[in-house]
Amino acid sequence: MRLLSRLVIFGAVLALAACSNSSRFDSAGAGGAGSGSVSGSGLPSDPTSVAYFQQAVGDRVLFAVDQSTISPEGQSILNGQAEWLMKNTDYSAVIEGHADEQGTREYNLALGARRANAAREYLISRGVAGNRLQTVSYGKERPIEICSDESCYARNRRAVTVLAGGLTS
Repeated sequence: MRLLSRLVIFGAVLALAACSNSSRFDSAGAGGAGSGSVSGSGLPSDPTSVAYFQQAVGDRVLFAVDQSTISPEGQSILNGQAEWLMKNTDYSAVIEGHADEQGTREYNLALGARRANAAREYLISRGVAGNRLQTVSYGKERPIEICSDESCYARNRRAVTVLAGGLTS
């Protein structure tokens, strides 16, 4: 019985020791960049962090009904994204295309793809290397607002730039 108690205590100490190295998550930080090759504090005040990108630069562009044309406001956001990506070359991005719940699944997947591609092409036109940008369409499958009202629909018609660190080739 004494041996069993020692083994349990030893196992508990090992488990706690594995959790004590908090710095191993610093590269992901609050923004979740993921790879250890990206530096920065992860705080919104750090201009190299994912949190700064999301909050200060803006990670999403909204679209009008049935449109994939980038508005002047969207161009302003994408200009900021392009500038940030050009300064922070350790990051790559996946641009997610989304649609509201109106229309068929197939139509909204195609519309989401057009929106994601429009944002990607705009970023490329501003100097971001194409091999750093991928696209995916979720159509109406991942709404951020759920209600049958125009205010919800408007927030769901979007392209979101999701950053990942250390994935450039």
